[in-house]
Amino acid sequence: MSDHPVMQVEDKIVPGPSVASNETAVEETVIRQDVTVITTTDEATGPNAALSSTTNPTSPTTAAPRPRLKKDNSTPNMNGPLYMQTAGNKTVLVRRLKRKEESTWKHLSRWFVENQIGLSFNLLALIFLAQTFIPKAREHTHKFFHLSYYSSQSGQYRIGYDDAYFITFCVILFTGLRAATMEYVLAPIGRLQGISNRKNLTRFSEQAWLMVYYTVFWPWGVYIYCTSPHYMSMENLWTDWPNRELDGLMKAYLLCQWAFWLQQMIVINIEERRKDHWQMFTHHIVTTALIFACYTYHHTRVGNFILVIMDVVDLFLPLAKCLKYCGFKKVCDVMFGLFVVSWFIARHVLYIAVCWSIYSDTPRIMPTGCFKGNNENMVGPIDPPAGWKYLVDPFINPEGLVCYNETIKWSFLAPLLFLQVITIGWFTMIVRVIIKVLKGGDAEDVRSDDEGGEEEEEEEFVYEEAQPLEEEVGVEELDLRNWERRSGVKKQASSSGVSLPGHSDRKELLGRIGCEKQVD
Repeated sequence: MSDHPVMQVEDKIVPGPSVASNETAVEETVIRQDVTVITTTDEATGPNAALSSTTNPTSPTTAAPRPRLKKDNSTPNMNGPLYMQTAGNKTVLVRRLKRKEESTWKHLSRWFVENQIGLSFNLLALIFLAQTFIPKAREHTHKFFHLSYYSSQSGQYRIGYDDAYFITFCVILFTGLRAATMEYVLAPIGRLQGISNRKNLTRFSEQAWLMVYYTVFWPWGVYIYCTSPHYMSMENLWTDWPNRELDGLMKAYLLCQWAFWLQQMIVINIEERRKDHWQMFTHHIVTTALIFACYTYHHTRVGNFILVIMDVVDLFLPLAKCLKYCGFKKVCDVMFGLFVVSWFIARHVLYIAVCWSIYSDTPRIMPTGCFKGNNENMVGPIDPPAGWKYLVDPFINPEGLVCYNETIKWSFLAPLLFLQVITIGWFTMIVRVIIKVLKGGDAEDVRSDDEGGEEEEEEEFVYEEAQPLEEEVGVEELDLRNWERRSGVKKQASSSGVSLPGHSDRKELLGRIGCEKQVD
């Protein structure tokens, strides 16, 4: 035991001052990475009490170079090694976790998420009140609640710009219904099932809402398909084209589906982003564009069929996820199996059959050329005009030119095949998961529902006046590692596993589709 306390800084032993009879100054200096943190403790002890520290000369420690500190009037003599700073200076360098400043868009998104129920239903109430009490406004407000362009002669509907009113109404309605149902119906059901974790409760509510939506719209689409001329016939998808009119049930179905996918694009951009945000966003954009194109180009039959075969998968997946969060592992495994089978049949058999029909049947059945006018005074087929403007004419003029040729065929076929590439990539990861489980792997170890956003906290270094700790303890109770617990900094756990390419994507996929026991 030495008579003088020592101070170890970057492997240098510097003698300290003499110890007074009634007071001991204990200085601890800890070097961690490139940051030096000083904790000064003034402690009243008995006479002749001292603390010594020893070093092992055979095990030198090489510290990382400390960055040069900025010198200004507020931080005098803070450059250079700590033992050369002015004696009596009580300013120390402290590490703090600083929350990153959020962007204006993130503030706006959070505000919208927190108030979407009130905003949605207030807008709907405003439209209803204007419809009821302002007669001059009814010319416009009734378009929000009714399908436009009804033909009394045929009893069917045409398409046009006023359809945007009904789509807007549906987007607002879906936004309010989704938020209200999740908060006041689905979340309480999740709590009754024992889901206490806030994140898992949110995931359960989201998946349950999708299950509610597809429980309504998938049977609706199936009914339209089963009662239509193209039932069980790929060739009939292309007959009677171009038909400028469609029945009210088909029109409402397509417009509601269109509004739903527009609303989904809004949701994934205002809520916490997942790791597969950009893949899902791309999928939603392509899906919305295809619905828009099939509606304006009068290919509503094939649009209905594709939505039916795609939606059946999204009916099984949310149900399997909800069962996972509720802890029903065996039933979840069954639903996951049905999900995989339905995915393969619907998205890789029937979907490819539709693509093949576009490639092989449309040149035989659909007339090549352009048509103009409504059903009563249709003109055509005529040769397409030069240039490319005729391609966008159906989006501009509902009764203008609508054409079919090789360019149009590939304009539809290319995005459909692009969607198939996305789904093949997803299905490949599903197959890898299945193979791993069949080989005895533990899927529970790699599942994740984490968001994929950036870290919201960063480190900063600030100068503060050292605060002495006033606690009387014996020498045997001194804890030189207490600073680690006070700092609140957690060390990352290490893993002995090997990092494989694509592991992160498969981990996220397992979190989205897998089944496991609920752990709070």
